Amino acid sequence: MGYFWIIAALAAAIVIALFATKTYQRRRLVRAAADREQAIREFSEQRDDLTGLFLRTAGASGKPRGLRWTGCELSGAPLFAIDDATGELIAMVAATVSFAAIEGGGMEDVEAVGNLRSATAVFMHRGAGWITDGRVIFNLEPAEALAKFQGTLRPLA
Repeated sequence: MGYFWIIAALAAAIVIALFATKTYQRRRLVRAAADREQAIREFSEQRDDLTGLFLRTAGASGKPRGLRWTGCELSGAPLFAIDDATGELIAMVAATVSFAAIEGGGMEDVEAVGNLRSATAVFMHRGAGWITDGRVIFNLEPAEALAKFQGTLRPLA
């Protein structure tokens, strides 16, 4: 008869632990969704500053070689995704980029240097805010870029 109570107590403890785990996971998911919604609002509010940050960061990369970044205009609504490897929120935004040849960089005589380039600018939400490492995906709109990286990026539903 004593074993019955021990087994009943163990079963009750298991049920309570499972319930607590499910409740914790549910709260964590709700909090993560709220955090993502806040980050999306912040992106919209900081868009002008993020455009400038992107231009400075991408321009400092030295790519493309022989060209200096002279302008970047973000357009349209960002496409948000989750990076499966890091869990970070990613924003991909259509961009129009302009360049000028760097003197002595070998591109001064290339007529196409002044042409505007279509691209996707990439931003990441880390810690307390949005950042960029200047990553740009030329010749692809955000939806095309997301499709290209579908193995590592998952669209935010």
